Amino acid sequence: MTAEKTGFAVLYRFRIRPEMEAAFTDAWAALTELIRDHRGGRGSRLHRGDDGLFYAYAQWPDRAAWEADGSMPPEAELLGRTMAEAIVERLPAIELTPIADLLLPEK
Repeated sequence: MTAEKTGFAVLYRFRIRPEMEAAFTDAWAALTELIRDHRGGRGSRLHRGDDGLFYAYAQWPDRAAWEADGSMPPEAELLGRTMAEAIVERLPAIELTPIADLLLPEK
């Protein structure tokens, strides 16, 4: 039986330029690691749906951690620009709270 934890998660939804899908997914993965290291994020999962949208589930310890203005290294800005250039349409994010911790292995 797994222990259930609470946290704060956000489901982001994007429509990406087909020719930039690889650049977007690479930048998302790298930015996720930076956020984990510098802002306390718990990680993310990125999925391309049958509807053509990319769904990105990102998790944080709590809402305050998600909203925090943590310092980020300079490469984060470049990664963010790469992602922004790839996005054709950004749909409203969906906040999910409380939620079982799906990203961290059980301790």
